[in-house]
Amino acid sequence: MHEALFYQRTGENGVICGLCNHRCHITAGKRGRCGVRENREGQLVSLVYGQLVSQNVDPVEKKPLFHFLPGSKSLSIATVGCNFQCLHCQNYQISQYPFLNDGEIAGTACSPQSVVDAAVRTGCASISYTYVEPTIFYEFAYDCSRLAREQGIKNIFVSNGYMTSEAARHIAPVLDAINIDLKAFSEAFYQKICKAKLEPVLANIRLLHELGVWVEVTTLIIPGLNDSEDELRDIARFLKSVSVDIPWHVSAFHPTYKMLDRPATPVSSLQKARGIGLSEGLRFVYMGNVVGSGGEDTRCPGCGTLLIHRSGYRTQQLAMAAGHCGTCSLPIAGLWD
Repeated sequence: MHEALFYQRTGENGVICGLCNHRCHITAGKRGRCGVRENREGQLVSLVYGQLVSQNVDPVEKKPLFHFLPGSKSLSIATVGCNFQCLHCQNYQISQYPFLNDGEIAGTACSPQSVVDAAVRTGCASISYTYVEPTIFYEFAYDCSRLAREQGIKNIFVSNGYMTSEAARHIAPVLDAINIDLKAFSEAFYQKICKAKLEPVLANIRLLHELGVWVEVTTLIIPGLNDSEDELRDIARFLKSVSVDIPWHVSAFHPTYKMLDRPATPVSSLQKARGIGLSEGLRFVYMGNVVGSGGEDTRCPGCGTLLIHRSGYRTQQLAMAAGHCGTCSLPIAGLWD
């Protein structure tokens, strides 16, 4: 157990958790909606500090991040738990573990130093806090991030974007990049499918960009739920209002967990979404979970030169020159070195 950050005590040993936008009111002996933060007689504790259930070396493109140290490796870690309950969660075995196992907390004890040492030992340029919502193991992620920075290792969140603005401002000085799932552009989707709200996610995309964290956004395209032209256009227009340089990943859905009644996303839907994003003025729109389509390549938005060719997680830099197009010298947004 480890005392949590971002909480306030209330009467009769109650607490209000201020880590994410659920802002759970938690009575003594109970847990928040994430299932991993518990009120112990008026003290909020993290039950998953250092309790890792996953630690892997991944290509950074798997996050997905396409404009952040392409071709590099990222040490990826996770605990159990999540503050969303998405019906289509691809990692539900760990994200929903406490709810599926009568509150049990699984994991192997690790220290922040051991995580950073593992990143150094395996030649990783970054540590990714991923697989589940990293906000729910915030205290451990933050301690790892501070140590990583001292070793010159970058820090990445792969997130649903539901942290409070207080948490976002707190992590930003040690967070280098974040990929935020913008799951849809309707409150109805967020409430029904994720048991959450849309507006805090939009606010955090804007806030983290303003705070200087490199932001990329992913939308999983689910047939019949978030794939209408109007909704896709609304997402593209919102992202453009933040920055035309935010990469938007439109990815294919595959039936899983509690959403088995939907077909897999056809390539044509991803092509439509990509076309909408580009037509609305976004400079970089990528197709995910589809190999060999050309929709993973980075082209110069000025002259059209092929800068980076990708096939799956294999990356070949062709015409990048110190963060610029090698043909027309246009600066390409991202972190390249």
